[in-house]
Amino acid sequence: MKISPSLLAADFLNLSNEIDKINASEADYLHLDVMDGVFVPNISFGFPVLKGVAKACKKPLDVHMMTVEPDKWISHVRDLGAEIMNVHQEACLHLYSTVQHIHQAGMKAGVTLNPATPVETLTDIIREVDLVLLMSVEPGFGGQPFIKYTTEKVKKLKELRDASGSKAMIEVDGGVNESTGQLLAKAGADILVAGSYIFGNEDLNAAVKRLKCL
Repeated sequence: MKISPSLLAADFLNLSNEIDKINASEADYLHLDVMDGVFVPNISFGFPVLKGVAKACKKPLDVHMMTVEPDKWISHVRDLGAEIMNVHQEACLHLYSTVQHIHQAGMKAGVTLNPATPVETLTDIIREVDLVLLMSVEPGFGGQPFIKYTTEKVKKLKELRDASGSKAMIEVDGGVNESTGQLLAKAGADILVAGSYIFGNEDLNAAVKRLKCL
């Protein structure tokens, strides 16, 4: 299992130290939630902060755009050196074009689905994407309880992916801990995003290791 700790749950007063812990851990990515206060009812951090994070972080960046008009930020995310740019299906009027533009910028393209969005909406594009992120909480706030039917969505998405011949990885974000992570691993998830469970643990790397072993 690959693990992508969510910086949203970090101690922002000690951000440099938190990133040092991630660098020293066995985490596979660093997950960055960019919120605009429009697509989601919250604001997280902007690109001046992200540039500092990118400079200090040695892990590949997994950038999750919880914004309207995500296309206009593609060059900004590219300039961070991000490996993955995730955009919400619900925010993209022309999703195929957005995915192509992300690829043209040299990044892997991820598409995110909100809890109420069926995986079937990706039937015609899943072969074009590198990753699908399923939200297992409503986007915009950390610390929410895990939505249980997400495990069934993971199974459906895995069936859709395998039937289409897609190589897309399945990522899940929200309420992930050792218990829910085990259910998601069994259902077919490839990457787990965890915030509170990892950054709230006294031994960050031990928490990462436990999830990686699922």
